[in-house]
Amino acid sequence: MRRRAIFRLIAGAPLLSWARAASTQPALKTVGVLIALPETDPSVSARVAGFETGLREFGWSAARNIQLRYRFAEDTAQLPRLAGELVASAPDVLVASSGIVAAALLRHTRTIPIVFVTTSDPIGDGLVTSLARPDGNVTGFTNSLSTMGGKWVELLKQAVPDMSRVGMIFNPDTAPGGGSYFLASFEEAAKSNALRGDTLPVRTREEIEPTLTTLGRAPGPGLIVVPDNFSALHRDLIIAQATKQRIPAIYPFRYFAAEGGFMSYGVDLPDLYKRTASYVDRLLKGAKVIDLPVQASSRLHLVINLRAAKALGLTLSRTMLARADEILE
Repeated sequence: MRRRAIFRLIAGAPLLSWARAASTQPALKTVGVLIALPETDPSVSARVAGFETGLREFGWSAARNIQLRYRFAEDTAQLPRLAGELVASAPDVLVASSGIVAAALLRHTRTIPIVFVTTSDPIGDGLVTSLARPDGNVTGFTNSLSTMGGKWVELLKQAVPDMSRVGMIFNPDTAPGGGSYFLASFEEAAKSNALRGDTLPVRTREEIEPTLTTLGRAPGPGLIVVPDNFSALHRDLIIAQATKQRIPAIYPFRYFAAEGGFMSYGVDLPDLYKRTASYVDRLLKGAKVIDLPVQASSRLHLVINLRAAKALGLTLSRTMLARADEILE
């Protein structure tokens, strides 16, 4: 009897050791990611790759210690439902691709930490009350200062010296400050460069073509495309119409230029997604949102598409080309 008891003890030892080891394994962390673009959008894969590269650098692996739950919106009307689904799944951290996405998530939770990848005016949008010490459950990264409106005008004028009129297209329902965030610097730069500055509000895809057709009929037109989900979702039509109407345009992100736009000046989005991983890492390890200040991106890139310039009948100066961080041919 004593020998059988010893055998049973030995036989049970591996199972006991496995159970003890399993109980000491760290719990799987979960991160919900909501991106306000279709999953098939050409720019999405670079964003996801940047984010997951950043996570791996901090030791997070989907095969080992983290679960990533992605949701992609075909249009902004889907955001309330998708935000609700993600919050209901009770992730440890939420990642929002933009301010409008963060706002959608915030309507469902005031406790789960939310990190936005880009937004221009987080205070104006009601996401935070302080950039230095966010006192709610939201923090993240900004992509455009209000002075960018003037910078876009200046770059476009330098590229197209004959430009005499510049329009700024935006959706009042989704653009930062309803379109007013960049307005003061836009108007000041237009005036100082002896340009007529026009605001071009559009709320639907159907309004884009007639708006740009009207602008194209004016002498010496130029176009600024404000960063927001509407311009990202409908960039194919904006780029196509700007080209058709021979309107030189400057866009907020590189992928606009990569897809046929004339110029872009703004942050490196894949890099921002990679930087977002640093905040996700700290939150998963116990950091508080209040200790994670909203950060501004210092890396701005000017990209010029020479093929688009040729289609517009433009010849760029050596000075302009020398300013570019990247030239697409």
